[in-house]
Amino acid sequence: MKYAIVTGASKGLGEGIARKLLEEQVKVIAVSRSDNEELHEVARKIDGDYHYFRCNLASTEETLAVFQRISETIFQQTTEAVYLINNAGIVDPIETVGDLNDTAILDNVQINLTAPVLISNLIIKQAEKTQIPLTIANVTSGAAERPVHGWSIYCSTKAAINMFTRTTGLELENKASSTKMIAYSPGIMDTDMQTTIRSSTEKAFYDVDKFKEYKEKGMLRSPAIVANALVKLMFEGNLENGKVYYVNDLL
Repeated sequence: MKYAIVTGASKGLGEGIARKLLEEQVKVIAVSRSDNEELHEVARKIDGDYHYFRCNLASTEETLAVFQRISETIFQQTTEAVYLINNAGIVDPIETVGDLNDTAILDNVQINLTAPVLISNLIIKQAEKTQIPLTIANVTSGAAERPVHGWSIYCSTKAAINMFTRTTGLELENKASSTKMIAYSPGIMDTDMQTTIRSSTEKAFYDVDKFKEYKEKGMLRSPAIVANALVKLMFEGNLENGKVYYVNDLL
């Protein structure tokens, strides 16, 4: 049997990834602050296997406790492969430096960077102990590679995720591990994050009108299309450890 852990699976890209994995008859473990009843229904209709773990990824203690429980569940003798998709992320705070909220800064760093690092560290350790093939995909952003006015924290955490992916990939290659880690840049999608971005003020985010135009002109991809491309890549691609893959190159 194959297991996939998807963080932020209750909506958006995470929901799309979970749906596609269920269709591929992978046992899905969803991790988020709230559950998605539609995913339970999808699993029932196709005789799939879907489990939900509530977790606030802004809490280090809760994150480590939940993922320890998950790792004890999935790393068994009957497990053929494990997939981990670190998808959960937030764009807030959207504001210029000097006007940033302290709590919002800490939450962004914790959810976008610290949690994926902690989770990957724990899951890789279990995979190497049990010799079960593991593939990790860290969802990143084009904002990791360029400065965006008002997104100093989001750009920084996504840039850090890219470097974490590249460095971990190098380490895995150097020790000839069967584990693969990649990053996946999904482009702009029609998700709640886009709604948050469009509600920004021009003072806080200079490009807000451009993002409103993306929506108005139907330029936002559906999360399902982007999710399907990632799942296909993980299942069919000869993955290069540490590489950042871009959705535009896969469609």
